[in-house]
Amino acid sequence: MNPVRTGFPRPLTRRRRFGWPRRVFAQVLLMQLAVATGVTVLATGLFLAPLSAQLDDQAMRRALAIAGTTASPRLAAGLTGGPPSARGPVQTEAERVRAATGAEYVVVMDTRGVRWSHPDPVQIGRVVSTDPSAALAGREVMEIDSGTLGRSARGKVPLRDADGRTVGAVSVGIEYDSVRDRLLGAIPGLLAHAGGALAVGALAAYLISRRLQRQTHDLAFSDISALLAEREAMLHGIREGVVALDRTGSVRLMNDEAQRLLGLGPEAAGRPLDEVLGRGRTADVLAGRVTGEDLVTVRGHRVLIANRMPTDDGGAVATLRDRTELEHLGRELDATRGLIDALRAQDHEHANRMHTLLGLLELEMHEEAVEFVTEVVGVHRATAEQVTEKVHDPLLAALLVGKATVAAERGVSLRLAPDSLLPDRLVDPRELVTVVGNLVDNALDAAAGTPDARVGVSFRTQGRTVVLRVSDSGPGVPEERRELIFTEGWTTKAPPVHGKRGLGLALVRRLAERRGGTATVAGGPDGGAEFAVVLPDALSDAPAEVPSDVPAALEPAEEAR
Repeated sequence: MNPVRTGFPRPLTRRRRFGWPRRVFAQVLLMQLAVATGVTVLATGLFLAPLSAQLDDQAMRRALAIAGTTASPRLAAGLTGGPPSARGPVQTEAERVRAATGAEYVVVMDTRGVRWSHPDPVQIGRVVSTDPSAALAGREVMEIDSGTLGRSARGKVPLRDADGRTVGAVSVGIEYDSVRDRLLGAIPGLLAHAGGALAVGALAAYLISRRLQRQTHDLAFSDISALLAEREAMLHGIREGVVALDRTGSVRLMNDEAQRLLGLGPEAAGRPLDEVLGRGRTADVLAGRVTGEDLVTVRGHRVLIANRMPTDDGGAVATLRDRTELEHLGRELDATRGLIDALRAQDHEHANRMHTLLGLLELEMHEEAVEFVTEVVGVHRATAEQVTEKVHDPLLAALLVGKATVAAERGVSLRLAPDSLLPDRLVDPRELVTVVGNLVDNALDAAAGTPDARVGVSFRTQGRTVVLRVSDSGPGVPEERRELIFTEGWTTKAPPVHGKRGLGLALVRRLAERRGGTATVAGGPDGGAEFAVVLPDALSDAPAEVPSDVPAALEPAEEAR
């Protein structure tokens, strides 16, 4: 059985192995050290390669300069004073120059190549060992060559008399060992500088690697790859939306479920959150401008629960859960409880009516019994007929008849405005059922318990636009709260068993705005509040067929006040 991995993977025991390390920071450190060492060696080699040639060139130029200075007409006159001699003026002058300049030799020759001077007096009077033709021809020569004194850097110039005639040549040699010594002498200093640069580079590489070690939590590349694969599988496999933000508020990551819940695509990554979602509560919750746990927000037709957790780099990760179906079930549960209460009350009322009818029959008051039954049946029939006469859509008519029964049990009078008329041409009847159900439930809650409690409902059409008004005789909505009540999660009541309140009016406004309409609240004619909802394009041009399957349980409303 594989051990359960918790946190970042780190082996409990490590076997000492030789070879390429597994940890990220160690690999980066070795690579940086290798790069720094390679660059240092390459730079040193590139510096030393031309340095040798440069020193050779300097030695040859120095020899040529000494030869040029030595080759004077006065020295040329010494070639005509007699045969070459170890004590002659030419040898004396040449040795003086050699001693003053530190040259290896200063050789003066005539046009035949016979030496008139040489550090070794024995060589005077002998022909030079190298070809002097170029210098005797009037050209200056620089070269590295070997002669009787060994390898040297040489400079040769023609020797001219006072009339400018070439009477010989001067050859000056710089000992090549001195050039090599200069090169070798420069290497320790160069290596010291290269070593210092390498040490600084190694220290920088170590510091960078240590920082990388902390940031990667001492993971190996294989561990990072496995973690990335696991993260991708987790993000795209869970049924919760995950949105990651950076410190600037831009979307860093969004999994498939978050894209579905928010109605976005992959192109949202890298863009600011407010630009992607637009202004509203959803953006405020995800950006952290609204704080708390299990924050309720509405995105489109979905009810979402959001939680936000900041990260160490200044960003945040937000999770989203879809509560739309749960809210529907919760509202259905609330409606079912209301219907049960209404049925329980009707059961008591029906029992009372049956006892009254039984009493009238036992007292043989048959006419009074007939009038009593007619009156009871007529009240319910009149209510249904009044609704269906003005509201032709069966879903809305059924909803209002049910709400009228609930209102009667709560002591509230629910009435349709006399001029109300809603044709059976609704594009989306369930949408209007949600709006009417929420507003009527809110109105019943507000009006219940007040003197002469009443709720008014009005439908008007203007072309394809439906204008709905719901008023009540409750305490009303203060002017400073008339926008606040449409905010997701805002409520003045205790939450129900199934979840949170504060969604009904937010859904009403969201449905209206989605169609390009409005949802507002103002003071009502009965002293309470009056909600007005404008739904453009809610009616179709052609009459719609009456649906044959009207659901028994209509979508109830979730109040928001």
